[in-house]
Amino acid sequence: MTLALADANRVIAGAIDKANQIGAKMNIAVCDAGGRLLAFQRMDGGDLTPRADHPTLRGIAAAEGNHMFYGQGALPIFRQGVLIGACGVGGGTAQEDEDCARAGIEKL
Repeated sequence: MTLALADANRVIAGAIDKANQIGAKMNIAVCDAGGRLLAFQRMDGGDLTPRADHPTLRGIAAAEGNHMFYGQGALPIFRQGVLIGACGVGGGTAQEDEDCARAGIEKL
């Protein structure tokens, strides 16, 4: 079971719809189950916030070996109980990011 490009584009469209509803400019990425990027869009004016470079997050990542990025705003995508990918969103508050990712995933 896989996540197709058309699926990824539906997720992104749903996340953008939610971002427009809340008045946020988002960066949205969708990857497959192996972590490979399928689709990415940055809304006009959607810059990543300075919180992405917070010292606490840098410290955790360094201690872990710089293999992971920690933060709220990404959610797994399951189909029939099988992990097929993930959607990550950034640009608003942590909760706004997650809300947009969830709204996108719900379009599948």
